[in-house]
Amino acid sequence: MSEALTLAAEKRERAGKGASRALRREGRVPCVVYGGKEEPLGIHVEERVLSRMLGTGHFSNSIVMVEVGGKSIRTLPKDVHFHPVNDRPLHVDFLRLAKDATVEVAVPVIFVNEDDSPGLKRGGVLNVVRHELDLVCDADKIPGEIEIDVTGLDVGDSIHILAVKLPTGSASAITDRDFTIATIVAPSALKSEAGDNEEAPAAEGDGE
Repeated sequence: MSEALTLAAEKRERAGKGASRALRREGRVPCVVYGGKEEPLGIHVEERVLSRMLGTGHFSNSIVMVEVGGKSIRTLPKDVHFHPVNDRPLHVDFLRLAKDATVEVAVPVIFVNEDDSPGLKRGGVLNVVRHELDLVCDADKIPGEIEIDVTGLDVGDSIHILAVKLPTGSASAITDRDFTIATIVAPSALKSEAGDNEEAPAAEGDGE
């Protein structure tokens, strides 16, 4: 499960572009907490701390406890806006989570036991179609990653979502098709070898 993060914040006294620019000059990032049948709450956080969290690689699918005004608000990051040139965070939207809430998140995929795949051992290539899976999860059980075992897979085999065992409390957000996550494809050397073998009988036929 993805670990919970704690982020100290202060309430924004003023809204608008001018106020936001002033906050950024002070090393702060304007944010908003919304949802949960409550009014949106404007806050600002320290850019350095936020950037460190963004660098963990799992910020977007982690519960973030926003501490503001002596209260702790359970949230999920929903949108981060970055500067187009220097990639500094400009604004973050946090979704307020109610008790027993379910959320839709993008969870990274990792592949294990590649040494036990005959196709990969022969020089095949793992062609990853989806590096993340869109899952609907219990907010308290958001997985940090999804492991997919490639043991026994050969060249030409594919991995589809219905073949993946998802953690308890998680389900695919896409339910109308059994989409492909990855395939094992032949490298160009194996393709050339196969092509040469297919052409040999034809050449003998021409000689006759």
